[in-house]
Amino acid sequence: MKIIELEPGDPRLEDDLLPVLLELRPHLTPALFREVYARGHAQGLRFTAAYDDEGRCVGAAGWRLVHNTSSISKLYVDDLVTASAVRSTGVGHALIAHLEGHARAAGCHELNLDSGTQRTGAHRFYLRERFDIAAFHFVRPLTGPR
Repeated sequence: MKIIELEPGDPRLEDDLLPVLLELRPHLTPALFREVYARGHAQGLRFTAAYDDEGRCVGAAGWRLVHNTSSISKLYVDDLVTASAVRSTGVGHALIAHLEGHARAAGCHELNLDSGTQRTGAHRFYLRERFDIAAFHFVRPLTGPR
């Protein structure tokens, strides 16, 4: 498996990573994805892709380094998804290990993510990966879906 960082403008973002990301974020269109990454990159958003030995993108992670009063410094994972056809084959584990390497290199105290309450399979995975359930995440919608 090969894990690489994809910068804005890299055609692999839409050609390879977006089809996998759509399994987690089906509301994204290519145009909306480009817009979000262009705006988010300035705030630290990065995307990492995992490729299998045949060169197919099989995993995606969107993440950023965050500095705040609760964690001091953390690597926050916005998106973490393995292509459904290859789940439970080590892709998610490899992506988390890769992101943990970034976090440690940046001096972070935590690797942190949120997961929708309905994603029970993902929760089992995160618990196996030694994540703790540390908080509730509350949302107040301000506008309708885009």
